[in-house]
Amino acid sequence: MTHVVSDSCIRCKYTDCVDVCPVDCFREGPNMLVIDPDECIDCAVCIPECPVNAIYAEEDLPAEQMAFIKLNADLAKLSNWKSITKRKPPLADADDWKDKTDKLSELQR
Repeated sequence: MTHVVSDSCIRCKYTDCVDVCPVDCFREGPNMLVIDPDECIDCAVCIPECPVNAIYAEEDLPAEQMAFIKLNADLAKLSNWKSITKRKPPLADADDWKDKTDKLSELQR
């Protein structure tokens, strides 16, 4: 099993999680992060670090978020989604988006 970043991360991109990841499995896109399932060791240290509760163990992912398993895997392979290993400031309007749901249409690839 691996961990998955859900739609809560879209348009927020808080990076608290990358500081604690021992294997650098996070990939950064324009307006969200994903977890590379080939790199994740299922340690779960990232879960409590996310201020918007966007990270789940795959088996705990809510039913309406299941598409994010494949989405994380696919986006992690894109050449423009680079590894991120150090915390950065969130997106400028992250606080405006952090409590919104159903943000998949806002995803920038």
